[in-house]
Amino acid sequence: MNTIADVKKNTEQKMNKSLDALKADLGKVRTGRAHAGLLDHVMVDYYGNPTAIPKVANVSLLDGRTLGVSPWEKKMLGAIEKAIRDSDLGLNPASQGDMVRVPMPALTEERRRELIKVIKHEGENAKVAVRNQRRDAIQTLKELLKSKSVSEDEERRAQEDIQKLTDRHVADIDKMIAGKETELMAV
Repeated sequence: MNTIADVKKNTEQKMNKSLDALKADLGKVRTGRAHAGLLDHVMVDYYGNPTAIPKVANVSLLDGRTLGVSPWEKKMLGAIEKAIRDSDLGLNPASQGDMVRVPMPALTEERRRELIKVIKHEGENAKVAVRNQRRDAIQTLKELLKSKSVSEDEERRAQEDIQKLTDRHVADIDKMIAGKETELMAV
């Protein structure tokens, strides 16, 4: 049997997961600097299986604006270069010996604006997820009230707590988006 405490705890956990997912998505959005995690979601064809680049190669930081990708199998060089070029990151890799060099182009004003639209969209998706979790929690609370497991006062107080939780998470999402926007606009 669900209790009000269970509902609150589960809802908070789900809302925190939504924030974590947003944080991970924002980490993939490129600022002008290179970071090794940038290629984590780029898939390369590895013996017919789509595989993340870090699973078939060593991704390292050569300098502040260049990544180095060293495949563990030499014949993967071309496939890795093609996968990076075809990704949505707007990168232009170049093979150099047994390594693929991935220079980070400077972000143009237009590209920065596009990226800001992308992160705002991600933020809206996260807010929708948090609001859906609020809706589910309130639905569960109403079912508890209907089954006479809780009083009307307890149910109303719990709804208020869920709303406060939602407001706090939405504010956190806004802060994360604003921080990433500032990071993107810094030249």
